[in-house]
Amino acid sequence: QSIAQEVVGLFCMVLLTLIALVANTVVMLVILKTPLLRKFMFVCHLCLVDLLSAIFLMPIGIISSSSCFSRVIYSITECKALIFLNICFISASILTISIISVERYYYIVHPMRYEVKMTIRLAVAGVIFIWVKSILITVLALVGWPQGNGATSASHCTVYWSPGAHKKVFVIIFSIACFILPTIIIFAVYCRVYRVARMASLQQAPAPAQAAVPRHRSDSIASQVAIISPRTLPLPRLTPERFLGSNKAILTLVLIVGQFLCCWLPFFTFHLHSVAAGMVDSGHGEMVVTWIAYSSFAINPFFYGLLNRQIREELARLRRSCLNRPLGQEICLSVSEASVQENFLLFLQ
Repeated sequence: QSIAQEVVGLFCMVLLTLIALVANTVVMLVILKTPLLRKFMFVCHLCLVDLLSAIFLMPIGIISSSSCFSRVIYSITECKALIFLNICFISASILTISIISVERYYYIVHPMRYEVKMTIRLAVAGVIFIWVKSILITVLALVGWPQGNGATSASHCTVYWSPGAHKKVFVIIFSIACFILPTIIIFAVYCRVYRVARMASLQQAPAPAQAAVPRHRSDSIASQVAIISPRTLPLPRLTPERFLGSNKAILTLVLIVGQFLCCWLPFFTFHLHSVAAGMVDSGHGEMVVTWIAYSSFAINPFFYGLLNRQIREELARLRRSCLNRPLGQEICLSVSEASVQENFLLFLQ
């Protein structure tokens, strides 16, 4: 590589690492500092996993990818520890995204069931499941490693240490458990969410006489939409506002699914191809797809945190508080003023 390519590559890697550190820290602090936002436990957990990845994986990735650190040598034990963190954090991040998508499905399609069943105990059980599955997958990656006190360069400290049968088995299991199944879940869930949100947006708004009726809960999606706002005015079924709102919902969901595929599809496709082709040294290609995957750690806090209106508004409020500016006549969403389903409809629209 030329010096210019090396400098640009190093700059991009450092920039992604800094963005991941700052963005995940900010979203986590906003959620933890605001009691009304603590229901976003899985989003907070995703930020925690991505923050740990930015602290441990991304700096190590810089050392492994840049020729500036070509003389760095790891022992077998150090290399195994780095591989453990790499696979574990990647698995935990993807599995958390899958659970967030399922949570959002119940968030809007079955709001009553969500409010009854989504307890702290269930959320903790979900987090435990994520880490147990991630560790089991990681242990599988470490089975069969050579014993001894050997050493390897940083650029060769990769999970695909051997071209043998064990590598093929692990890559297939890793790809199915952490990419193919999560992709199917995400596609199925968000397609269903969009269909329900689109049906909700096409419902006729309540008449003014109905607007004064006190808010109450119902498991019917139509009745939920009918009571979203006491100031809702009747609109024709095919108004430009509804058309634009529907397109915005499509764009939001396409961005979320597209971001996941753009970050992880090259990574898993490359390694499945390398196994099928019997490649021993993947070299520069592995470094590129790895950093495309690592970019997910910097992008996730924006797509799963800052796209949420409640988190954005609370972040703006905290920023004004830190700057000692008056909050003014802000209208802030809260759990008492907006149901979980309304929050997600606001997220889509």
